[in-house]
Amino acid sequence: MRPEPQAFAEAWVAAWNAHDLEAVLSHYADDIVFVSPNSTRYTGDPTGRVEGKAALRDYWAKALTVAGLAFTLRGVYAGPDGVAIRYFSSRTGAEAVEVVRFGADGLVHDSAAYYE
Repeated sequence: MRPEPQAFAEAWVAAWNAHDLEAVLSHYADDIVFVSPNSTRYTGDPTGRVEGKAALRDYWAKALTVAGLAFTLRGVYAGPDGVAIRYFSSRTGAEAVEVVRFGADGLVHDSAAYYE
């Protein structure tokens, strides 16, 4: 079952702002494929791909060491199988959009981040 978009986005932002890695990861399936231009600095993979929940945990554990990381929710856009979350990131000082797609289990199976 697909989560309600606004509730999902609010829970996602709250988990990030609490720096609660396990709460963030609770939204993602074990076979998650995440793509972000920022992941390269932590993973060394020039494609920006992070595959699997264990690899995502390792990446985000490093990313969460950034002091003062906080997101401000700016918009939620529903799609047929996912949601786009627009937010302001204190780390970059810019807006970003994260597009997540849900599987039949209601978990995120693929996600991509886009930065201003």
